[in-house]
Amino acid sequence: MASPPPFPPDLLQVRLEWTRTYEALAELQPGNLTALRRRLLRLSRTIARHPHVQVRNGRAPAARGELRARPARTHNAARRVTP
Repeated sequence: MASPPPFPPDLLQVRLEWTRTYEALAELQPGNLTALRRRLLRLSRTIARHPHVQVRNGRAPAARGELRARPARTHNAARRVTP
């Protein structure tokens, strides 16, 4: 199986920040929910507007799906290794 194309470092960093923000929001700690929601929306817009994952000819490239799946796979693999 061919390896997936590399993602630009700036896009990977934004996706990592998105995941961390989402996890913080999921913890439902009162006090900063609005700020976390706004940050999540801002990061989502940044990802959606990145040239690497732009919609072309009315279709989203496979890179967008891979960008969502890769952090989840990495996170799940780390959980299996950690006792």
